[in-house]
Amino acid sequence: MPTRTRALPLALALTLTGGLLSACAGGDASGAATPPPSADAGGSSGTDYPLTLDNCGTEVTFDAAPERVVTIKSSTAETMLALGLGDRIVGAAFLDGPVPDSLADAADGTAVADPFSAEVPGSEATLALEPDLVYAGWESNLTAEGAGDRETLAQLGVASYVSPAACKEPDYKPNPLTFDDVFAEIAEVGEIFDAADAADALVAEQRATLDAVTPDDRGLSALWYSSGSDIPYVGAGIGAPQMIMDAVGLTNVAGDVEDTWTSLAWEEVIEADPDVIVLVDAAWTSAEDKIDRLESNPATAALTAVRKGRYLTVPFPATEAGVRNVDAVVDLREQLEGLDP
Repeated sequence: MPTRTRALPLALALTLTGGLLSACAGGDASGAATPPPSADAGGSSGTDYPLTLDNCGTEVTFDAAPERVVTIKSSTAETMLALGLGDRIVGAAFLDGPVPDSLADAADGTAVADPFSAEVPGSEATLALEPDLVYAGWESNLTAEGAGDRETLAQLGVASYVSPAACKEPDYKPNPLTFDDVFAEIAEVGEIFDAADAADALVAEQRATLDAVTPDDRGLSALWYSSGSDIPYVGAGIGAPQMIMDAVGLTNVAGDVEDTWTSLAWEEVIEADPDVIVLVDAAWTSAEDKIDRLESNPATAALTAVRKGRYLTVPFPATEAGVRNVDAVVDLREQLEGLDP
């Protein structure tokens, strides 16, 4: 990436600020408390810089491993932590909830433990941290109204990288998202940071854990209920919810919708009458709130899953593509095993 002056004049930073983007705070399946592999675990070969990547249609070049990283969203911060790169994070923003127990030690003492913004940060706040990379969970995090648009950041010598699972252009958007896509991002981040050994070890561990899961074979249907009251917002057919449900052995009642998430009228939910409801637990819309809503409405109270109390819960940070997805599969499979037939 081009060299840039570290100290940015405030006036310049202000020209990049389009205002603070307010968004729904997008907030555990815990694995074993295994320390993340070290990013310095030496290997026979390292990253060959300069490294140029096509990231969601934007060409990004790294002349060396980034040293000062701003992460936006839990998925990006947790990928860094899982790779042993927490010391590279100079600012974490828009976290969706606490890190899982398995990453608590890795987060301790890092910027992830003390986020600088609860929402998408403005460009002034982002640039004040003097990053050489902004690693974003969503493309929408990198706009003039957010942390700064990618072209302007590049002109200032700040690289940007978006989680490939969140790419929106048809040529780049995973359709459907698979665990191979999730593991490919881990590998690519490892390449960016000259941490291929750590990435390989993490992917191997996650593949082994996933391979050990036996999907439920009862043919149960499920609704992945994320948020919404008048109209529920649910997991659709090509994103992380679908990927996780496939691995668990559940048939998604909204699986025919070619999108990552979708709005689904309650009438459609009632018609589908799912056997199981997966409840996304978030600070702004808890699983308990959703249960109360489902059981207090006579129409939804008659659903099979509600009558039989067939609820599974998953923390919000595990519902977006990232290092928590495999743990979510394990956790949901264990919950499903304990449900009444």
